[in-house]
Amino acid sequence: MKEIRLHGIGGLGTVKAGEMLVHAAVASGKYGNSIPFFGFERQGAPVTSYVRLGDEKIRPKNQVYHPNCTLVLDPSLLISAPVFDGLTENSYFIVNTKAENGADLVKNPNVKTVAWLDATSIALEMLGRPITNTIMLGAFVRATGWVDKDELEKVICRFFGEKNVETFRRGYNEVKLYTFE
Repeated sequence: MKEIRLHGIGGLGTVKAGEMLVHAAVASGKYGNSIPFFGFERQGAPVTSYVRLGDEKIRPKNQVYHPNCTLVLDPSLLISAPVFDGLTENSYFIVNTKAENGADLVKNPNVKTVAWLDATSIALEMLGRPITNTIMLGAFVRATGWVDKDELEKVICRFFGEKNVETFRRGYNEVKLYTFE
């Protein structure tokens, strides 16, 4: 079973991103669950979504304390949220950042692979709003391969339409990857 923690702020589609991952996994014959966690439910407030994906039924319905992957949908959370807490050995860290080298942002020895891109700029260009969820899902699929790309595209199209499928593809194609030795 793979455990994923998504960090975002209200309005970026963090919870929907988790739901879409689970829908795509189930459509591929796998199992999954998504558990959102809100503080104050308002736009701009921190939001965390927990996702579990696996080949067998998944019983836990609680928070993810030791993720195999963390996605950070808003770069401000790098300094204001515990995005590195509990990462397991050989984990993935996927971050929305303008940084030239996303590997420089990693402050945890358990991170094996870091993936980064400027999802906010892509969202503003394509959607006119800084909603980064589908872009970050593209980066996630490219970095991990844990969810079938074609199935996730279908789910995104059902949830949000073809324009968001295009943002997903941009995230998939433009993400930069670095694996630590």
